Amino acid sequence: MEPAPSHHLDPTVLIGVAVMLVAAKIAGEIFERLKQPGVLGELGAGIVLGNLVLFGFTAAEPLKTNATIAALAELGVIILLFEVGLESDLKEMMEVGWSSLLVAIVGVVAPFFLGWAVSAYFIPDESRLAHIFIGATLCATSVGITARVFKDLGKLATREARIILGAAVIDDVLGLLILAVIAGAIRAAATGGVLSMFDVGLIAAKSVMFLIVAIVIGHFLMPRVLRGAGRLETRGVLLTLAIAFCLFLAWAAAKVELAPIVGAFAAGLILDEVHYRPAGGRTERDLNDLLQPVSTVLVPIFFVLMGLKVDLRLFALVDILGFAALLTIAAILGKQVCGLAVVERGIDRLTVGLGMIPRGEVGLIFAGIGATLMLPNVAGVSEPVIGPATFGAVVIMVIITTLVTPLSLKWSLARKKRAPRPKEAVIEGD
Repeated sequence: MEPAPSHHLDPTVLIGVAVMLVAAKIAGEIFERLKQPGVLGELGAGIVLGNLVLFGFTAAEPLKTNATIAALAELGVIILLFEVGLESDLKEMMEVGWSSLLVAIVGVVAPFFLGWAVSAYFIPDESRLAHIFIGATLCATSVGITARVFKDLGKLATREARIILGAAVIDDVLGLLILAVIAGAIRAAATGGVLSMFDVGLIAAKSVMFLIVAIVIGHFLMPRVLRGAGRLETRGVLLTLAIAFCLFLAWAAAKVELAPIVGAFAAGLILDEVHYRPAGGRTERDLNDLLQPVSTVLVPIFFVLMGLKVDLRLFALVDILGFAALLTIAAILGKQVCGLAVVERGIDRLTVGLGMIPRGEVGLIFAGIGATLMLPNVAGVSEPVIGPATFGAVVIMVIITTLVTPLSLKWSLARKKRAPRPKEAVIEGD
């Protein structure tokens, strides 16, 4: 008789996750002390661990392909997009109106086509869908990084900050819609089919309808559910229900052939406006605070895993560095163009453009999804849409755009503060 399959957890996962978490926190602390986003430290920790093989240390290699760690990383991404949704305010998006909408649209279209062009130039042998997907990785803006800079400088209430943050949220929504369409086209191509314009419109409509239906139903349903849950005396009711709701919408998104992160983002948008009052006179707690311990453990696993997949040996190739450099330039220029779309007077368009630059975690999420989508090459062999070399170039783009933003925003806001007001300039001229 064959021995029964073991259902015990692989010890490699236990020690692997432990090392990944410790490395992520140490590196994150170093970067935060250097006044840089901690996410870059987590990514850097993964890059270091993944390239220890260059010195003959191979113990970290199994972590790159371990299914359990990949599942934990995917849960981390879902929780991360849930948090982004919680931090996004639909009412504020509506208040900033046309400026945010136009900035977001231009900030998606310009980088998308620039990234597509750069990809087509550097890797002409890849399929058109691969070029389109690389363009899509440049679309979204990391709202968290820009919000942190404005908060640290005490400028979060300025009109520029509100336009940027509103546009960044709209960018995320548009980026997720683009991701849904392109992923659908790639899956169709992988099975020998072709996605027609009708199919593209159907996927886009399905994405929009999913978000609208989820938000509308959730808006009316969840307050009632949480009011009933508030009568329960069990600890952790709000957190449990919130995560369960997030996972349910992520599952529902996957069932209608959208990325699960679309559902997680929608769940965050819904619960952002829901208030929970526990029974027994206990103090009401903010969902963001309750979610913090969960995201603190799961989210770094995703970023460290992304870093593990970066092969530094590829950067010895001049073509890869050139690709990364032009991709970064396209990412920066594409967002600078969107500053010109501001319709209001008295708004510093340069600051708006600079605030839209960082790709941060969203760019990495797109690249990570691209690494799991497969397309047949010229020989008919299936390969990842985002191969190791392209993945490395995207990571460089993400790091540079994330590092550049805090410094450039501080400079721009200081420049605006030093500049004389128009009336003062007239008086001095008289």
